[in-house]
Parts: sequence; C-alpha cells; structure tokens
Amino acid sequence: MSTRRLVEVETPLGPAHAHVDRPVRARGTVVLTHGASGRLTGGDLLAVRDGLVDAGWAVAFVQQAWGVAGRRMPPRPIPQDEAWLPVVRSLRTGRGRLPGPLVLSGKSNGARAACRTASVLGADGVLCLSFPLHPPGRPEVSRADELRLPVEAGIPLHVVQGDKDPFGTPEEVRAELDDAAYVTGVRGEHTIRVTGPLVEAARAFVDSLADRG
Repeated sequence: MSTRRLVEVETPLGPAHAHVDRPVRARGTVVLTHGASGRLTGGDLLAVRDGLVDAGWAVAFVQQAWGVAGRRMPPRPIPQDEAWLPVVRSLRTGRGRLPGPLVLSGKSNGARAACRTASVLGADGVLCLSFPLHPPGRPEVSRADELRLPVEAGIPLHVVQGDKDPFGTPEEVRAELDDAAYVTGVRGEHTIRVTGPLVEAARAFVDSLADRG
C-alpha cells in the first residue's frame, strides 16, 4: 500500500512538480525525472516508477520547472541544475522528508542532470535510463565526462541502454566506464518500449543499495 501526493517546489525557473508515491516503510527514495520532452507521459518512465513503487521504494516523479512552464527544450545545464537542486533538497527535508538511501534517476536529459548533481546532493546511487552519450550520428560530441561524474565521486552508477539507441549503444557506453557491469543492455532504441527488462534492471540496481540508508 502506498500514498500519493503532489509536492510543488519553487525554483529559480518557477515551480516544479513532484508526484510522490510513498509505500509504508519505504526502503528508500528514487527521484525520477523526464527527458528533453519535459513530460512525464512516457511508457518507459511510468513502468519504472510503478515497478519501483511495487518493490517498496518511494518514488518522486518530477516534472522539472521548465517542463511545467511548457518549454519545448531544456535550459542549459547550469540553470537546469540550479532549478533541480532545490527540488531534491525539499523532498529530503521537513516533516514529510523522504527516506534514504537516495537514488537520482532520469531518462536522457534527466539522466545527465542526475549525474551532474549526484555528488552535491549526497546521492547513494544514480540510475540512468537511455543516457544520451552523443547526438545521433555525432560520436565525436561526447558527454562521457558527465556520465563518469558519479563514479569519480565514488557513487554507484547503473545505465540501462537500448541496443539500438542512436544516442549511444550499450557497447559505446561501456567503453567510457571502467566496469562493464555498470551497463545493462536491453532491446530498444532511445525510448525502450519493451519495458519488462528495463524495470527488472532498475529494480536490481536500486535493491542493491537498500542497505545504505
């Protein structure tokens, strides 16, 4: 059994919305956010949210401020991060604070934000869904420096990547990390439509962090 509530958080870019599902005696918290669409309607994201709640995790499903405002593209990393930080901090403070361990997660653009901010937010893990390693057809424009930030800070990282993702295949992502075990390849493209293996990999990773609270 879980409860659901909407938490609105003021940020430098306006209000952000966190849709919080909290099971009784939650095992920890996953803060999950969207990609560059700014919407929370993707079947892959919904499947991961539901699967983690069913596994006993509190999930804050966050529509970032720029998405709430209806912007069609995310802002640059610095203003995006400045608006993301207060959302996570708000969820982890006050009377209704969500429990640790804290896992930051997101799809694509949201995965980048999670990697960039994990250290400053004291995250216990980072779960990336479809990390956009490079723009399609442009492998020379790499975002591997962002991907490696959690690992460099000693924070457990896991990436679930579609085997035909034009933003980077599982093999390309593994090549940028020290340990191939950081990456699970599943059938799919940048949007993973067969969600069973995606949810299974996500649950396995967060469950491995459950004793860090």
